[in-house]
Amino acid sequence: MPNTCKIVISRRPAPAIQKAVFLGILCLFLTQPAIAQQALNSGTFLLARIKYNGGGDWYNDPSILPNMQSFLSRNQILACGAEARYVELTDDALFSYPVLFLTGHGQMAFSDQEAARLKLYLESGGFLYADDDYGMNDSFRQQMKKVFPDKQWVELPFHHEIYRIVYAFPQGVPKIHEHDGGPGKAYGLFHNGKMIAFYTFNTNISDGWADPEVHKDPESVREMAFQMGANIIAYALTR
Repeated sequence: MPNTCKIVISRRPAPAIQKAVFLGILCLFLTQPAIAQQALNSGTFLLARIKYNGGGDWYNDPSILPNMQSFLSRNQILACGAEARYVELTDDALFSYPVLFLTGHGQMAFSDQEAARLKLYLESGGFLYADDDYGMNDSFRQQMKKVFPDKQWVELPFHHEIYRIVYAFPQGVPKIHEHDGGPGKAYGLFHNGKMIAFYTFNTNISDGWADPEVHKDPESVREMAFQMGANIIAYALTR
């Protein structure tokens, strides 16, 4: 079913941002009710982290999702719940979350059933944000090929809406942690002309969401990470 709503919220005052995100969710509900139902429960929007097999640490930095949700609520971008949620791709609850998050350092493995479920979820209106926490890139790309054998990741240009929908990032995705040198990279996966997954590499956005003592990032760096996270979530809910 095609998306029938386009909400642009770049550089608006906070109350207008929150209203636009809610309207975007409402529009998603009209086209994809199973995916959007959870997000329409006022004050209970929650990101859900994918729990995967294969040996990688899907669970690292447990403070990141509650902190990101707190930033969204505090800045009046989206009213969120406080707790972290974890979901396996075979769980019945999968389709209750409009945005999924995935990270880790090592190997991951999707069964055929899990790959089929993630494909159905994304083609039904859901959105995936994946952040390489250094060391998952090869494995993640291999597993996403099981989900979409014929799709390719596309590096996003700096003028893409995801870099300006709430906060301005004219040079693209910010660099939060140094891993391999060079700039951070960001890629989109598209279905019927619409981005369904966003992948950041060599930047580690989500490490900047952790409690301050975990990585000891300067507050200015953590703020950039939260702002980019807000852009990702706002884009996912209003595309």
